[in-house]
Amino acid sequence: MEKTLNQTSESAQKTNEILSVENSKNDETVIKTYSFDEALIEATKYFKGDELAANVWINKYALKDSEGNIYESNPDQMHRRLAKEIARVELKYDNSYTEEEIYDVIKDFKYIVPQGGPMTGIGNDYQIGSLSNCFVIGNDGNSDSYGGVMKVDEEQVQLMKRRGGVGHDLSHIRPKGSPVKNSALTSTGVVPFMERYSNSTREVAQDGRRGALMLSVSVKHPDAEHFIDAKMDGTKVTGANVSVKIDHDFMRAVKSNSEYKQQYPINSDNPKYTSSVNAKTLWDKIIHNAWKSAEPGILFWDTIIDESIPDCYADLGFRTVSTNPCGEIPLCPYDSCRLLAVNLYSYVENPFTEGATFNYEKFNKHVGMAQRIMDDIVDLEMEKVNRIIEKIESDPESLEIKQTELNLWQKIKTKAIQGRRTGVGITAEGDMLAALGYKYGTPEATSFSTDIHKNLALAAYRSSVDMARDRGAFPIYDAIREEKNPMINRIKDADPALYNDMVKYGRRNIALLTIAPTGTTSLMTQTSSGIEPVFMVSYKRRKKVNPNDKNSRVDFVDEVGDSWEEYHVFHHKFNTWLEVNGYDTTEVAAMNEEDLAKVIAKSPYHGATANDVDWVEKVRLQGAVQKWIDHSISVTVNVPNECPEELVSEIYLTGWEEGCKGITVYRDGSRSGVLISNEEKKEDEIINKFLETNAPKRPDKLEAEIIQFNNESEKWIAVVGLLDGRPYEVFTGAAKESFSILSQVQNGWVIKSKSEDGKTRYDFQYEDSHGYKTTIEGLSRTFNEEYWNYAKLISGVLRHGMPLNFVVDMVDDLHLNDETLNTWKKGVVRALKKFIPDGTKPAENVCPSCKEPSLVYEEGCLNCKSCGHSKCG
Repeated sequence: MEKTLNQTSESAQKTNEILSVENSKNDETVIKTYSFDEALIEATKYFKGDELAANVWINKYALKDSEGNIYESNPDQMHRRLAKEIARVELKYDNSYTEEEIYDVIKDFKYIVPQGGPMTGIGNDYQIGSLSNCFVIGNDGNSDSYGGVMKVDEEQVQLMKRRGGVGHDLSHIRPKGSPVKNSALTSTGVVPFMERYSNSTREVAQDGRRGALMLSVSVKHPDAEHFIDAKMDGTKVTGANVSVKIDHDFMRAVKSNSEYKQQYPINSDNPKYTSSVNAKTLWDKIIHNAWKSAEPGILFWDTIIDESIPDCYADLGFRTVSTNPCGEIPLCPYDSCRLLAVNLYSYVENPFTEGATFNYEKFNKHVGMAQRIMDDIVDLEMEKVNRIIEKIESDPESLEIKQTELNLWQKIKTKAIQGRRTGVGITAEGDMLAALGYKYGTPEATSFSTDIHKNLALAAYRSSVDMARDRGAFPIYDAIREEKNPMINRIKDADPALYNDMVKYGRRNIALLTIAPTGTTSLMTQTSSGIEPVFMVSYKRRKKVNPNDKNSRVDFVDEVGDSWEEYHVFHHKFNTWLEVNGYDTTEVAAMNEEDLAKVIAKSPYHGATANDVDWVEKVRLQGAVQKWIDHSISVTVNVPNECPEELVSEIYLTGWEEGCKGITVYRDGSRSGVLISNEEKKEDEIINKFLETNAPKRPDKLEAEIIQFNNESEKWIAVVGLLDGRPYEVFTGAAKESFSILSQVQNGWVIKSKSEDGKTRYDFQYEDSHGYKTTIEGLSRTFNEEYWNYAKLISGVLRHGMPLNFVVDMVDDLHLNDETLNTWKKGVVRALKKFIPDGTKPAENVCPSCKEPSLVYEEGCLNCKSCGHSKCG
């Protein structure tokens, strides 16, 4: 049980004295800040030259304040911060871990890795935020009034501003065309509210990123087909992932090609509205859309509910209604979860050799520690939530304005206290298997993985039961409520003594386990991600050749005459395999494709990458492991572009039959904004794909550069407005009259404002050598109508993020009859080409952040393998 104040006072006093001495000795360290470059140098040393991992760590996890000041220069400082805070919580309880014991298992990202919110927020007193990665919200009952809709919208925004990912279900909204008691007379249905919630997501910034949202609806809902089609034109609901909740009756109707009853309310014994659909026809639409765009995802809802331990307490407020954005945590309204990953690769001894073994003893010990650390993080989260509540209460706004936010966090606090939910997971499954000589996607590998996850589950549950004995069970624990739960009964069969102790002492946590996406986490562990196979063994990079370097190799010359050398960057653990097997990694990196393929073919990664594995066997792996995960698994089945729709259907059907709780299939090249394959695409397809995003909001003031060009014999200039260093809009005009001075200016700012008549106007401002600012009014006034319309077209595609090489191609291909317009076109092309990095054309899977051709789709997100950029939704 938790110690009393008297019991802990002596040890706490000693700890405070130590901390006080440390702080007095290290006052400079406490307040020291680092420039980005300073931190990058130190972090790159820490990651042994891996600048990508260093960048990701600094941008996402290093301790910062709201002004962007950086207080840590390498992850070791972060791990000390985390260990100190977790040890402070441990002191509240018997048999507490020391700071050194905690530090030893989290340092170097080797064994236990807190993910996301915990890594960023623990010990961060500079920002008021939550440690939770995942939230689900919703109204009690079936409220679909506008008041209820607006409340959910506000709650979603309030959570996202604290960096949380949010999910909520729309099945309570009445179907399109049904009567309502207001001036509208009939309901608009589910889709308009999808758009509302999506737009809210896009409006909330999270340290330079937008929030993540999951919207779900039951297949039983009469608007299910509209929900399924809502994202297909690529212009709507761009701020959310969408998933359909599918029940057993629907799947059986699909297999028998029979009718399926839809109704509203979906769980009513006496529904107001009913309809009948052919299940196979609706299923084929789901499959087609998933094949074409990777959405909707599927949640096998009856499996989720039947297996859910928290749903044993549904009448006490723990009825699961939706999932977080990546689907790995099904939750009840106002519950939340924090995430942590155990690095499986680190338990392989003598990796990539015939003597490779898995250290079960160390693994089981560390899993027990991971579960206890996660429970400590629940306590740390309560401190964070209390700070949020205190801030809301002290805000000068009236209670009327802040009441919804205040109620929201009080509900979240109550749920966390009642359930103490945790999210212990794993990463590096693919590397673990390869290091042991297993080929991912084979029955032998699946069998071994299942045993690992069974051990993990038993060790975590043993830890939670031991904590219940020492610290107390979660307040609403009731063994009788859980006695028929399938997960509990698997534990009972596998370890009767553990089950008997659980009945006797209870359990500290209502649910414990998950497998979450570990995209950025795996960049820092330098391993494969989550339960996924290695995405690719080798990535091609390019570097510009110095003409004076006699030892360089020229692989191709680009259109402007620059020479480039291509080389290979390898997955970290493939490098380890190379070294263990006596290869010179530098020599292998310089090999041509044919020779490199021969080397890869000798490795355990051959035929076992994301696009190579037996896709149905991968789903069987997910289903087998799911039996030992009480929450869910975030996983993406990657299939090639030529994959037929029938295979996608087979994958989904296998997922249901094998007991998966959810599944997503990504067909190479199908996701808007990322084109993975190297095949040439038609220009209009490319343009459409890159227009399937909303333009980022224009600030009132944009940096700008000026480029001069000739329009026939006349001198013209192009003013290119830049957002984050990338062209966002373009203005052109003749360099005469008041514009003549711009011929002597290189850069400045484009300022957007409203004129007296209410129309939008754009002015140019620059600063001379003496620091005086001059404003030139009316950038567009020398345009004739035709120039202005073409400029608006070009600016439009720039704002929507089309890669610059495609913008240049589009402008170059404009069919302009007038010779003057053609020379103007060439000037604009020249102006835009200046901003294409190094004069090269980025590949089709270009990252919007670093512009490298390194975007991949995995675990429900677009992840960049070059800079760590991640976008879920």
